[in-house]
Amino acid sequence: MIVMKFGGTSLLDAGRVRAAASLIEHEHARGPVAVVVSAHGGVTDVLLGLARSARAGDTSALAPLEERHRSLARGLGLGTEVVDGLLAELRRRVEGIASLGVLEAQILDLVASYGERLSASVVAACLRSRGLSASAVASWDLGLVTDSRFGEAGVLQESYGAMARELPRVSGVPVVTGFVARDARGQVTTLGRGGSDYTASILGAAAGAREVQIWTDVPGVMTADPRYVSRARSIETLSFAEASELAYYGAKVIHPSTLLPAVERDIPVRVLCTLQPAHPGTLILPRSDVRHGVVKSIAHRRGLFLISVVSTRMLQAVGFLARVFQVFAEHGVVIDLVSTSEVSVSVTTDDGRGLPESVAALRAFSTVEVADARGIVTVVGEGLRETAGVAGRVFGALAEEGVNVEAISQGATRVALSVVVRELDVERAVGALHRRFFEGQES
Repeated sequence: MIVMKFGGTSLLDAGRVRAAASLIEHEHARGPVAVVVSAHGGVTDVLLGLARSARAGDTSALAPLEERHRSLARGLGLGTEVVDGLLAELRRRVEGIASLGVLEAQILDLVASYGERLSASVVAACLRSRGLSASAVASWDLGLVTDSRFGEAGVLQESYGAMARELPRVSGVPVVTGFVARDARGQVTTLGRGGSDYTASILGAAAGAREVQIWTDVPGVMTADPRYVSRARSIETLSFAEASELAYYGAKVIHPSTLLPAVERDIPVRVLCTLQPAHPGTLILPRSDVRHGVVKSIAHRRGLFLISVVSTRMLQAVGFLARVFQVFAEHGVVIDLVSTSEVSVSVTTDDGRGLPESVAALRAFSTVEVADARGIVTVVGEGLRETAGVAGRVFGALAEEGVNVEAISQGATRVALSVVVRELDVERAVGALHRRFFEGQES
């Protein structure tokens, strides 16, 4: 079996839904297929905004959303009945929020779920209109069960066995809702960022799929963000370790947690482009080759805080670092990067919540400096740690561009080297590194 996941931009309008249906038909002719869908492009954001506005009594965004789905159905030559029932349910939910003026986390997840449910209904109906047997299936009807952390629920292990049992019972091609699930009490939950990819990976693992395909609007994972680097190109293959580092440090095509079920079962993940279906995209494998030049891609993140904690007590002191990180944990500060010396530790976080309280607590036993508007630039590639000279090339390229490095992290992973720079230097840093590793004589 092949699992094909289509993101929101790949299902943006009637034309793109038809294109996705053609790809599904083509793959189905070669063997069994299961499909996972996101909401149509932008719909989840609209639904979340609608729910929050409804709490204040404003439901004005509902009618345009209803019309968008009915218009999409008509554009595909389908009757609006494929969406009318779900839209009626959604309207009742939204009007209920407006009436009560209350919006709890579980209700927000319930409202968000209608995006995927509507999309699955439309895609399945489109496939049927083309003569292919297909059924829209809510992921929870396949047995996808989570904990009750609304907004970012964790999948329970029992889901895999349940989905393996239920999937063969679906009539025709299953078109499964991504992103959404239910907890043990039957309440709708969502899986957080990258949730539809995660659903596809879980389904692939449960079914023992030959491959999980992630269909997007870009031709695979790129050597850098093409908005920053016009000569960025797609990468043929990546290891799971490389892909996870790229995703964690800013690559938007994939998200680390979505890879875990496939990693555990050695199932390849292929990132493909619905706008360029003949393009081979990027194949993500459990293990991959070490390329000439070592570096495969450059990722970046922006909007970070750099916190530097300095204390002479740290010198040969037992438990100092544990005390520092306990402070961050107590105030819910999630740490991204860590760099240490004999008497200092520098960390980054992208969330300022809890930071003032953490800084106040840290200053009871150390000197603390906080710098905002920072970014992380990361070079990724198998063999990076074992290859002499890579760090020198990184720092040489940044120095030639006049980019100052404020913190460095290498060694925690064998495939990545990260530096912290000022946010306004991120674009120049990415460009300089891409030229050094991919465009120059040394590449």
